[in-house]
Amino acid sequence: MIVGVDTHKHEHVAVATNDLGARLATFRAPANGAGYADLVAWARTLGDLEAFGIEGTGSYGVGLASFARRQGFRVVEVNRCDRRKRRNNGKSDTLDAEAAARSVLAGVATGTPKTADGAAEMVRQIKIARDTAVKARTAAMTTLKTLLVNAPSRVREALEPLTDRKLIDRCAALRPGDIIDPTAAVKHALRALAARWRTLSAEIDLVVAT
Repeated sequence: MIVGVDTHKHEHVAVATNDLGARLATFRAPANGAGYADLVAWARTLGDLEAFGIEGTGSYGVGLASFARRQGFRVVEVNRCDRRKRRNNGKSDTLDAEAAARSVLAGVATGTPKTADGAAEMVRQIKIARDTAVKARTAAMTTLKTLLVNAPSRVREALEPLTDRKLIDRCAALRPGDIIDPTAAVKHALRALAARWRTLSAEIDLVVAT
């Protein structure tokens, strides 16, 4: 018997098939620890289980895949179908789960999902935090320079020749005063962007140190 699972953020849908690909039973469970336990317990009641074929083992299915593996079951990673085609064809989650089971049975799906609990996963998670901060910092600098292009000439001419680091320092030190004219407004915006850049740089340094 093979159990295929179509995974979602809040609920997983499972279909059990026999060795000929015929559907035996279906099951729905919440996507949490209790739901994983219920789904595996349900699968045990159906007979000799060969494997779980789980979609999205790198996203919504990671928790279930890890739980099933700890229970001693073989877990096979199944590629998700094209969701646009799924909607156009009127397919259901149950049919997707059944297709997942059949892909394992046919030997189409053979991949072993990553364990997501070792050193590589730890590095990946930290890298995600750093990469998003780097992306946001780059956006802050780009926005600052774009704003500077259209700034009043007195502000632009004083700041444009500076290197990036000196530009950030000078903008962070601006004193716009009351925002009563375009010059004060652009100084206020430049100072805010420089402060954002500095905050993100500190966050990046912290992540790297970790």
